[in-house]
Amino acid sequence: MLELAILGFLRDAPLHGYGLRKRLTALIGHVRPVGESTLYPAIKRLENAGLLARTTEPGSAAAPRHVLTLTDAGARELGRRLAEPERLDVTDENRWFTLLAFLRHLDDPAAQSAVLRRRLDFLEEPSSFFLDGDRPLRAEELDDPFRRGVLTVARATGRAEIAWLRETLAVLGAEEEEPPEG
Repeated sequence: MLELAILGFLRDAPLHGYGLRKRLTALIGHVRPVGESTLYPAIKRLENAGLLARTTEPGSAAAPRHVLTLTDAGARELGRRLAEPERLDVTDENRWFTLLAFLRHLDDPAAQSAVLRRRLDFLEEPSSFFLDGDRPLRAEELDDPFRRGVLTVARATGRAEIAWLRETLAVLGAEEEEPPEG
């Protein structure tokens, strides 16, 4: 998730480490804090793999500043990660939001649609956070108001996301609109 976000933000524009960290924190910091001990080793791995380059510019004070830029290989890798996300990138909400934040960089609407379709298929699978044996429980079946709350919120969020996915797939030309009833 972190490396995808780094590649995505550098696809948007070259950044100093501080600016990159601020953007990462805004996108994923509420889920996983983005500290220097996490960010700079990830940057170094991407740099060693030839996916980003570092140049030095004079700083506004005395210290020089390092500017990070996505290489052509980095842009290709970002495109690959966007077009062929791991299953967890599609099923885990936080990883999905990170992927979705940069999906516009996948220039092919058919490829974008394929990724959205995978998420839609996942959301349309019957699921629950709670089971009775092997059977998923519905919110209405629970006496516990807190667990019922989990399912009620998840259902509302899921419905909203499914509606957005179908609308976006239609805009991309990948989803037939459902015929009107009657």
